[in-house]
Amino acid sequence: MVITGAGVVSSIGTGLDSFWDALAAGSSGARLVDVPEVGAVTACPVNGDDAVERFGRRAAHRMDRVGRLAAIAAAEAIERAGEHGVESERIGAVVANIHGGADTMYAASVALLQRGLDRVSPLVVPLGLPNSAVAAVTRVHGLRGPSSVVTTACAAGSDAIGLAVLLIRAGRADAMLAGGAEAAVSSFVVAGYRRLGALSTSGRPASEASRPFDRARDGFVMGEGAGILFLEERDRAIARGARILAEVLGYGSSCDAGHLTDPDPTGAGPARAIRIALDDARLDPRLVGHVNAHATSTPAGDAAEARAIDAAGLAGAAVSATKSLHGHTLGAAGGIEAIAAIMPFVRGVIPATANLVDPVADPALDHVRSTRRATVDVVLSNSFGFGGHNAALLFGRGG
Repeated sequence: MVITGAGVVSSIGTGLDSFWDALAAGSSGARLVDVPEVGAVTACPVNGDDAVERFGRRAAHRMDRVGRLAAIAAAEAIERAGEHGVESERIGAVVANIHGGADTMYAASVALLQRGLDRVSPLVVPLGLPNSAVAAVTRVHGLRGPSSVVTTACAAGSDAIGLAVLLIRAGRADAMLAGGAEAAVSSFVVAGYRRLGALSTSGRPASEASRPFDRARDGFVMGEGAGILFLEERDRAIARGARILAEVLGYGSSCDAGHLTDPDPTGAGPARAIRIALDDARLDPRLVGHVNAHATSTPAGDAAEARAIDAAGLAGAAVSATKSLHGHTLGAAGGIEAIAAIMPFVRGVIPATANLVDPVADPALDHVRSTRRATVDVVLSNSFGFGGHNAALLFGRGG
């Protein structure tokens, strides 16, 4: 299974090249954002979109913001894939999302409480559901193959890519768009994460608040965006002369079956997902040259992941966490970070973990603290979520 197209919308850049340029430069998308009823919070928002220009005013207005971001990223992926020649009935989409159309639901609640039932939009349900992003993608791009939404918390984006791979392997589709989208910098969602104690409250400058694996980390910085891959079988891609960005070598998932929000502190569950992915790919862990870590900048999560990387036999791999630049994009994280993970194959560089001043050394990992030139043949991308969901994807050089 190979990746022949990729599209990304993020706080640090829209489009593959802009996104990778920002990662290489260590550019942060974090800034103070005034969230109604919550106040100023550090977040990584996307500044505008071109959905009206791309899809027309009527189509754009029949999407929540999350649908617009997903549809734009999907368009980028399709354009990058080129003339794929797949019939619409044989191409599908799996787009992860957690919080649905957050802006739509917030606007509906305000309308109901302040102006009454008759002022609630009749589109609040279809645009507010978690499937609104994948519905927007399939509708505007005319995809009639299998479609689904995955909502396994912050593991969802990677699980969506894994499901898409399984669907192609099973012969249910010839090509799939897969990844995730989230637009949750919205009052109810931000308030919930703040009350949960998950967000950084350090008071540092916005660009310094997200500190994965750093001893001073105190919570994540919320981001938004979308990352979508175009997946197809290698033989098909080669036959049509497509440029292969990377190969999907393996996928693994597991569940901690433990705490509602906290990970297993031993890292056993994530390590199991990584080993399943390695078994799926039939790879020795020593062949993995780079780990694109989930690392959200929370004390418990980063510690558990470090132990998982070590337990799975990958302590010798270079480790970086790009959430330090584009924030934690929740359901979109697996999609956006899959695109970050394959950057070394195309650009020959591994992006750095920003703000990593004092790494926690138990266990000791090879943290990438400045952009590193390297030749890497296999990359691991991790995603973990509330509820104990763990997902791991292995990518290989496509050339």
